[in-house]
Amino acid sequence: MEDEDDPVIEEIPVYLSKTLAENLYLLQYPVKASSATFDDGQVVNSCVKPINQQIKVDYALNTASKNYDSFKGEQFAIAADGKDKDRQQQKPTFRSGTMDKQSFLSSKPIEDVNRYMLCVLQDREIHGTALKGIISMRQVFSYFDKQDKRTKAEEKAEQDADADEEELKQVTVKFARTENEKVRKAREKSFNYIAKMESEEPWCETFWHTKNSTAAELERQKLYCGGSTRSGIDGALNVTSDEYLGMLISKEKTDRNIDSMLPSRVISMHKLKQMPLIDQIKNILKDAKVLTFQQIIDLLPDRSVATEKVLRTLPMAGVLIRGNWVVQSDIIYPEGSVSRTNGVPAEQMCKARDYILYRYTQCDTLERHQLALITQLPTEEIHEILNSVAKLNSDRSWSLLLPPNEDFSTNELEISDRQNAFWAAQADNFNDMEKCTKRSPKKSTRSDSKYDVKMSNG
Repeated sequence: MEDEDDPVIEEIPVYLSKTLAENLYLLQYPVKASSATFDDGQVVNSCVKPINQQIKVDYALNTASKNYDSFKGEQFAIAADGKDKDRQQQKPTFRSGTMDKQSFLSSKPIEDVNRYMLCVLQDREIHGTALKGIISMRQVFSYFDKQDKRTKAEEKAEQDADADEEELKQVTVKFARTENEKVRKAREKSFNYIAKMESEEPWCETFWHTKNSTAAELERQKLYCGGSTRSGIDGALNVTSDEYLGMLISKEKTDRNIDSMLPSRVISMHKLKQMPLIDQIKNILKDAKVLTFQQIIDLLPDRSVATEKVLRTLPMAGVLIRGNWVVQSDIIYPEGSVSRTNGVPAEQMCKARDYILYRYTQCDTLERHQLALITQLPTEEIHEILNSVAKLNSDRSWSLLLPPNEDFSTNELEISDRQNAFWAAQADNFNDMEKCTKRSPKKSTRSDSKYDVKMSNG
């Protein structure tokens, strides 16, 4: 469309304010009704964890309302803090003796907020400030947790009082293993480690200013770009339309799918196009799990690449499973890495995944418990491997994500023969794994023998 068919109606200047850029957070309340608002709510307490970027806000409840159940409110307070005043905590959950507040705790739905900003329109000017973070506030019911902890503590105290003498307990000594840099980084990304760090950071009390207060108004004024700051904006945004478009497009990741076959949070086409062909194929296979050759051709950013060149490159990144391509195991589990759940080393994960892929060249479906028995991996790791190439059927068996593609095996006979030779060379190792499992005693036999011993001793 030519410019004269779509004329510019009006130009609005845009200014960037950096005064609050390091302290501006957007709070969302995703579980509240659209008609509800907390603008006029009374905040009785607020605190933050600056390092982990957590916020906790307590809103007062109107206990005098006709819709408030006073009896239930008192029961909740007793359940959380107990009946005996001598045993109450120094800082009770509800000071008034009834449930008089509701608490909201934050979580971060989006880690990367570099492309988000808060804008204000005033006097036909747009003033924008980059966000430091986006936070979702969800209601928490910590008083139920306090009730459970207090009940367990009381039961333990009663058991200790009834015990006449202290029983001897067996103590197991464990020595911590030395970990390399990669293992340490993987551990620090685990859920348990992050949760521990969040729980260890103390809460810092804060002052809450209502939206109509003088302090709140002074902070809102910082969203506007002052006259001294505007002088440098024109030069900073003096770029061409192509350069501006390039700044808007993420060069690392995109929130949209490359194709319906690819999951979200994959590498963008912009980034993919800058890679060598081998790296393009690795990333496509890694994100899409199982693909036909035609699907790989369609997903490549440069459609002009010769088919022969793609066929030569594919075996360096993937393996052929009954006419479909799957990424190689050492790309999923590079050397020095560990599995997500139990920290199984990459060498064991690659060996188990290669065995599972080999089995899919022989049969249509696999059973998870049999694979766990042969590979000697935890159930979570087997589930992780199967999810990367297969789908769960109604009979609890697992089959490949795509049906066999006999056309490719027929048309590309040379590549198919080479791939078959590769699996044939690995067959002896896989057969040894199965033989070792058959020679080992069954779990049911061991459990039966233990049961017989207990019965004879009884």
